[in-house]
Amino acid sequence: MTIVHPIARAWITTGGTGAQNYDEFADDNEITAIIADNPRSALAIEMPHRAPSASGASFLDSLGAAAQRLADAKDDGSYTPADGVVVLYRITAPGEEPAYGMFATVDTDQISTSADEPGLVIRNEDVFIEKVRERVALAEAVGHLLSPVLLLQTGRGAELQAALAAACDAAGAPAATDLDQAGRTHAIWPLGPGATQDNLLALASGGDLVVADGNHRSLAAQLGKLPRFLAVITTPASVAIQPYNRLVSELTVTPASLLDALRSAGASVTPVSDLNPTSVIVYAAAAYAVELPHDPNAGPVDNLDHALVERVILRDALGLEPGDKRITYVGGDYPASWLVGEVNAGRAELAILIAPVTVDDFVAVNLARAKMPRKSTWFTPKARGGLVLAELGTH
Repeated sequence: MTIVHPIARAWITTGGTGAQNYDEFADDNEITAIIADNPRSALAIEMPHRAPSASGASFLDSLGAAAQRLADAKDDGSYTPADGVVVLYRITAPGEEPAYGMFATVDTDQISTSADEPGLVIRNEDVFIEKVRERVALAEAVGHLLSPVLLLQTGRGAELQAALAAACDAAGAPAATDLDQAGRTHAIWPLGPGATQDNLLALASGGDLVVADGNHRSLAAQLGKLPRFLAVITTPASVAIQPYNRLVSELTVTPASLLDALRSAGASVTPVSDLNPTSVIVYAAAAYAVELPHDPNAGPVDNLDHALVERVILRDALGLEPGDKRITYVGGDYPASWLVGEVNAGRAELAILIAPVTVDDFVAVNLARAKMPRKSTWFTPKARGGLVLAELGTH
């Protein structure tokens, strides 16, 4: 069964519009700075309330400006249309193996969130519903999808990896390239109907597709009743998982009381100087390795470090729910030294560093239809937003 399809009407960047996805930032001020430096960035459309001209307007109140920016971008040649295409995607950087993927659309009714829910697209993490509602409102306002859901093809991943590499090699000069903040070059090639497209669509549809990035965007497609959503289908060989850490801006107890509470809960707490955790490190003026107690009555996922941090440190010791505004979820683009610097500068009171899970463990958890802890996987390289847009209502 083919569940991956060409993009009926794609709008492909001619350069300069690529952007980090809106959820990749630890500080919203970074978004404003990027838009100020490059008003053509898709961030100005995806996060219109963070544009310098927004002047404190809310997200919903800024949607009209977002729609106008997209219309202007199409009119000024920042995007060019293409019908019935998939878009080949390659990410390269010095010292790294190339990563491959393809932009396409995927049937929304294939999303499965539990073992008893049929579907070949497995969504694997809890989400923050207010963020989902924002994505629904944006899609309705601008009539396009700008950021893809990143999906891992777990059934025929090796075949898809080889086919994508061969197709990129045969495609000639890219239609556009984009350099990201980490120094990676993102290259794209539209691919129209034909044998190569058919083969890639069959391989991309050839097994369970696991949501690696874009849990909120996939749920937004469901809530918005979209028949298909925009995705980049890639393979386990093209991605890695980096740490996904936490910053707490305001503690509800003193650091000493927090450590005492963790000891009372059965955790071992050891001073350390190395900030590369094998499990969990907490930092508040000094660093401590923390081995959190496992629950013998819980399943393997509930005993992953990210789940234990949420339950034992944030909820039990600090009394904070996961969506509390005092918690910032900080992805692997920000090194441990950055988090420590935020604490040392007084902009946060606690950093929690968590060792990453492996890609193999991530895939195994999802194929077992278990759910990963919230904000536990920071995949790299990230698919860029604003490179390929899918116009809605053209299926």
